[in-house]
Amino acid sequence: MYACGITPYDAAHLGHAFTYLTFDLVNRVWRDAGHDVDYVQNTTDIDDPLLERAEAIGVDWRDLAHREIDVFRDDMAALRIIPPTSYVGVVESVDLISDLAARIRDTGAAYELDGDLYFSADEAPEFGAISHLSREEMLDLFGQRGGDPQREGKKNPLDWLLWRAERPGEPAWDSPLGRGRPGWHIECSAIALDRLGPAFDLNGGGSDLIFPHHEMGAAETRCATGGPNAHNHLHVGMVGLDGEKMSKSLGNLVFVSKLREQGVEPSVIRVAMLAHHYRSPWEWTDAELPVACERVKRWRAATSLGSGPDAAPMLAAVRAALAEDLDSPGALAAVDAWADTALTVGGTDTSAPGLARATVDTLLGVEL
Repeated sequence: MYACGITPYDAAHLGHAFTYLTFDLVNRVWRDAGHDVDYVQNTTDIDDPLLERAEAIGVDWRDLAHREIDVFRDDMAALRIIPPTSYVGVVESVDLISDLAARIRDTGAAYELDGDLYFSADEAPEFGAISHLSREEMLDLFGQRGGDPQREGKKNPLDWLLWRAERPGEPAWDSPLGRGRPGWHIECSAIALDRLGPAFDLNGGGSDLIFPHHEMGAAETRCATGGPNAHNHLHVGMVGLDGEKMSKSLGNLVFVSKLREQGVEPSVIRVAMLAHHYRSPWEWTDAELPVACERVKRWRAATSLGSGPDAAPMLAAVRAALAEDLDSPGALAAVDAWADTALTVGGTDTSAPGLARATVDTLLGVEL
């Protein structure tokens, strides 16, 4: 599987964490089923937002990227997110990306505009198959999410940038396309093809990546290989705060690192997120942490007993819930039911607390 990673110009917020928690659940479910998992995640360590933030705060863009990548990975480790098999940066992949862009150009599906290379949306016959959006909806989102539908000279407003020719004062690399740097979307296509090959099992990220990112990336891979980049896509609902989607541009962020600095236990943060189904948008409120903290305390109390009710049915219920479209709230409810019985009725199975603890640890990633 491949998950689209962060652009490291600010520390990881709960919206990021919820996305990578979802892929962590997939990873755990697959491993529990006996599969070997090859998980790749990129880091967009060169992009316009990163350059703009570095200039605004007066630091080198590379230093900013390295600093925020370290914060992100530290947060993910604290949340017990199983790390990908490969973290791959865009900077280290410039040759892969420029080579893929050149392959696309050689098929006739791309054209040059003032030295830049654009993919022609009209050359992608299955364009729209992932997002199922109308042209008007695509144009609106493309403009909002880093596209340039108004640029003069493009054949189609939905055409997107594969390779950006060198601009004064911007980082640039030599390539078969001339000096420049990658556009957006092409980096994930190139990295996934290199590390996983075409037609891998699962690709995804936040629901805001359905269009344009995943739609355009899929078109690039199909153009270069004749087949899909992934058989399945998974998209995670947005996390909100104060009535708006949590985003760097709005500044309405709750950072994992800040919660940890305030003394919030990572297990509690994780349980608070697990209480929400991955596909459903939800809003972070002050009530999330107390509820999660009480849940973790109750589970710990139940699993610290010398014996308890048979935990095998609870294990089966957790597995069944996660197998049903990663129903993490249902999985939590199964653990709650076992813990409540253990604390109120008790039980004689001396192996039950250990099995319950192992279930929560292995499948839900929560340390008790």
